[in-house]
Amino acid sequence: MSAESASGRYLVEAAKIVERIATTQLEAIDAAAAICTQAIGTGGLVHAFGTGHSRIPVEELFPRHGSFPGFHPIVELSLTNHTQIVGANGQRQAMWLEKIEGFGEVILRNFAFGPDDAMLIFSNSGVNAVVIDVALGARERGLPVIAVVSFDHSGKSPSRHSSGKKLIELADIAIDNCTPAGDAMVSIDGLDDPVGPGSTIGFAAVANAIKSQTAEALVALGTPPLVLSSSVVIGDASAQRFDDCYDEQSRRVSRLYDWPRS
Repeated sequence: MSAESASGRYLVEAAKIVERIATTQLEAIDAAAAICTQAIGTGGLVHAFGTGHSRIPVEELFPRHGSFPGFHPIVELSLTNHTQIVGANGQRQAMWLEKIEGFGEVILRNFAFGPDDAMLIFSNSGVNAVVIDVALGARERGLPVIAVVSFDHSGKSPSRHSSGKKLIELADIAIDNCTPAGDAMVSIDGLDDPVGPGSTIGFAAVANAIKSQTAEALVALGTPPLVLSSSVVIGDASAQRFDDCYDEQSRRVSRLYDWPRS
């Protein structure tokens, strides 16, 4: 592999994404982490939502090695099932559903959100109806909204919501995943379309930067998080740690299903 090969060019572009995030987005990331620290530190939850491949950073937050309870992934399978592709539960259906206005509110209706909660939404375009619905619904419930979006892609895309709003406009904190419009980054002679999307690189970098900063802030407050750790790090204690983390997450999310809702 060389820097001139397609693989080398992709890795160069991926590194540029991380560098752009490090040089332009740290202030916004730290502000987002402050919201997450407030939520988790007071016993609340940071709800994370994304459709399509934006499901990936949602799962990056928790549960992963090096993550901790308090981040609550909301993954709607009808919007994120990519393995079938065609047929039942196929990609056509998922791409159609994410444009249906009102569906986001139906998803939110399943949860009794608390006064200390926050909402973190990942969307490369930030213009589809479901993510706009979720942002609007979170705001109506009094939750601060953090959005992670490709500013370049969003700026070149019209809103697909009747409000005319984009996710960036509805967020209290908006973070650029620093991915170019269209996502794919590598042009190849003889191929009309670029390949090699970069949004997953940007999303994962932002998600883990927020997570790391939140952990540092919780430690500073004297409430260090309970971290999922590998047996390579803490030996046989890792099995008990997993159980403890899952029990803590269960304690936190149990009130999401309390009825009647307040």
